[in-house]
Amino acid sequence: MPEFDLVIRNGRVATASDVFDSDVGIAGGQVVALARGLGPGAKEIDARGKLVLPGGVDSHTHIEEPRGGPTRNADTFASGSASAAVGGTTTVIGFARQERGGSIAQGVAEHMARAAQSRIDYSFHMIFTDPRPEIMEQEVPKLVEAGHRSFKIFLTYAGARITDDQALEVLAAARRLGALVCIHAEHHDLIEFHTRALLKAGLTWPKYHAWAKPMVVERECVHRVCAMAEALDVPIQVFHVSGAESAEEIERAQARGLKVWGETCTQYLVLTAEDLDRPGFEGAKYVCSPAPRSKADQAALWDHISRGVIQNVTSDHAPTRYAGADGKSAFGESAPFTQIPNGLPGLAARMPILFSEGVAKGRIDLPTFVSITATHAAKLFGLHPRKGTIAVGSDADIAIWDPARKVTITQALLQDANDHTPFEGIEVTGWPETTLVRGVPVVEQGKVVGAPGHGQFLPRGPYAMIKPRGVFPGGFNPVDGVPA
Repeated sequence: MPEFDLVIRNGRVATASDVFDSDVGIAGGQVVALARGLGPGAKEIDARGKLVLPGGVDSHTHIEEPRGGPTRNADTFASGSASAAVGGTTTVIGFARQERGGSIAQGVAEHMARAAQSRIDYSFHMIFTDPRPEIMEQEVPKLVEAGHRSFKIFLTYAGARITDDQALEVLAAARRLGALVCIHAEHHDLIEFHTRALLKAGLTWPKYHAWAKPMVVERECVHRVCAMAEALDVPIQVFHVSGAESAEEIERAQARGLKVWGETCTQYLVLTAEDLDRPGFEGAKYVCSPAPRSKADQAALWDHISRGVIQNVTSDHAPTRYAGADGKSAFGESAPFTQIPNGLPGLAARMPILFSEGVAKGRIDLPTFVSITATHAAKLFGLHPRKGTIAVGSDADIAIWDPARKVTITQALLQDANDHTPFEGIEVTGWPETTLVRGVPVVEQGKVVGAPGHGQFLPRGPYAMIKPRGVFPGGFNPVDGVPA
């Protein structure tokens, strides 16, 4: 008589704190036993010579988000979640957007309907483009109570940015409601000033996207949002830290005791501004914001990861096809960089690249890899210990990993709905073979077998990690209007 629904035998289990040899017993979608020599399972997987890792938690993904204009997001939740699982990721946190002048409740409801086709589990950050009082006071508290416990704001992009005054109102609302604010931090007016000057000078090719966004526009804004967070005593995460100077701002904030967390993305660890200068229009494939930086910035980011300053690495998956009327070349291959859609695909490539560049090359150890790809994000966004670890009582979200397998990344291998990958031709060491979501195979030996709709929405309740410190620099609590 089977004791378990599934037993993974003979593997080497890794968590953010330990690496050990163990079988894994799974029943009812959860891990129920960790020990050698477990009894029989109704199904069994022999993981001899393999790593048994927590499924990845990618907390920055743009999947099936509607856009204005001729371009469109290449992935549906069915295709995007398939690609995520191919790369070992079992949970994604995406974005439900408020249209300018519209309702965030409507944006959430529409995105929830789209996400119903996901093969893996999911949650959302709410994007505010118009945080007027009736939205923040009437709609947002109900949505937070329903489990949408993180916000995103942009301080640049004409169609999405909010002002500093509005950002302060969002930060204050997050403090009152017990939510975490994630911030795209770039100095909008500096970018616009650079952009106008570049276009006037006739400098329009993709490589000039990086010239329009030098590190100073990121560094200044990171410093500014850390000051806002300090003044209002609000925990924040700074998205896509791209290089040394902005990472140093995060470290300075942390040294002052602030609850400021930094995230970087795969592309900033393997791509540089030189990729934007590829022949012809090819550089359009590498247009993202912030722009890729330098080899020195890559080294600095790895250093900040190894020292725990940057604790989360995401894909910022934002797929746009290269070809076609709805792709990167929608406005023609001589269009200026200002008309090239921002964003890179990267769901499946994230964990293999981080394993290869990090663990295989000796930059980080295996527990750190688990932490930056799964555990920290699960903790930061209120999903741990259900997600992000292998422990009794956790969901059986597991990636069985061949640490020695060498793979050359190609677009076809990643199994999303895009037509290119910016990581084409990169050879990695280490690749996930089988991915389970709540004990159910979604990928087996590289083949997608999980059905659309298997994924579940993950509501997030209150949690201690994002509780404010109770410290105000001026002795006055400006959020509640009382002495600190």
